[in-house]
Amino acid sequence: MTWVLAATSLLIVLWCPIAAQKKSRTKVAPKPPDELAKLREEFVNKTNDYKNSLTKLQALLAKEVAKAEEKLATMRKLFADGLIARTQVEESERAVGAAKDKLAETQRQMDAADTQVAELLLEAKAAEALAKSVRLAKGAMLRTTAMIRFQGGASWNLSDAWKVQKFYSDSFKKPLPVAVFGQGSIHDRWRLDHRNAMDISLHPDGIEGQALMSFLQKNGIPFLAFREAIPGTATGPHIHIGRPSHRY
Repeated sequence: MTWVLAATSLLIVLWCPIAAQKKSRTKVAPKPPDELAKLREEFVNKTNDYKNSLTKLQALLAKEVAKAEEKLATMRKLFADGLIARTQVEESERAVGAAKDKLAETQRQMDAADTQVAELLLEAKAAEALAKSVRLAKGAMLRTTAMIRFQGGASWNLSDAWKVQKFYSDSFKKPLPVAVFGQGSIHDRWRLDHRNAMDISLHPDGIEGQALMSFLQKNGIPFLAFREAIPGTATGPHIHIGRPSHRY
């Protein structure tokens, strides 16, 4: 009985480090935070702080405008009564104009801050959609408010562009509105590989844009259609024919 207990104890001693080792192996390390997401969040927070300071400044400037207008009304009355010179009234008018300009400039700064945040969030949304679309199966379609992507299964090269051009010219009796054929200067600036794609100046929701996308889909030709400008990705509405441009 004694040797059985000893053997059992020995097995427990041997098993414990092995079990602990297995447990440590299965432990999953936490994923590193998304640095780009952190930078976006930091930018939005700082922009909101900046807007809050502008809101306080705007309230002070609005009071200054009210005081300047009140003084101007008094000066005009005094001038009407012949108690002051016209130059004093004109000086008060300039003071009102300067105060209003400061108030308007503050509003412009707030609008610009809103635009920057909106563009940043739009870019993030588009990047997320493009990342998801990488895993699309052949023939699948992805639609968002800003873009449409079709994962065509057919092979595509710029040498096949004549097929698209012929379809468009036969359908609408005019040349295909090609904005960029292959790599363009904007793609160099944004570091996008656009060498095997072409951009068409058509809105995807228009009649011609819809007809073109239908042709591309029927022929398995991959495309990306943008409904609006996306900072760092699209300068405006257009249809990108070819695989998505990858950054380098």
